[in-house]
Amino acid sequence: MYKALIFSVSTLAIASVCYASEMTWGFKSPAFHFGNGYSTHVLSAEQLKFNRQEDIRQEANAEQERIERELENSVLNKFVRNLESRIYATLSKQMVDAMFADCSDSCATSGSADIEGNSINWVKDEVTGTITLVVDGDDGYTEIVIPGAGEFNF
Repeated sequence: MYKALIFSVSTLAIASVCYASEMTWGFKSPAFHFGNGYSTHVLSAEQLKFNRQEDIRQEANAEQERIERELENSVLNKFVRNLESRIYATLSKQMVDAMFADCSDSCATSGSADIEGNSINWVKDEVTGTITLVVDGDDGYTEIVIPGAGEFNF
């Protein structure tokens, strides 16, 4: 009996007090929160959507620019650019040689060329030696006056 008494006293001493309350349940989504929670939720969702669309647009633009660079730097395009550059250099050299030709009897006093819709004309004044070069095209009009032979003093 003595053991039963010790057991019951120790059981009462070890037992803790329990309190009960009403169980409540609520939504965890900010969309159902009262106050400004809903507007914050909607703004956050719209911002995330906009950021995803912007990232997709930027990736598409970057890919398009990469493809354009690859096409521009192809071997054929490099060859064509180099060829055009050499042709234009040769044409300009021939035109300069004709403008500044040193001859006494029969030299050209004017010349013209049409290159890709641009008109290039030059006229040499026989008295002063002044050369007037006119370039007229879609992107503008340019007139250059080159002083005569005796006017350069270096």
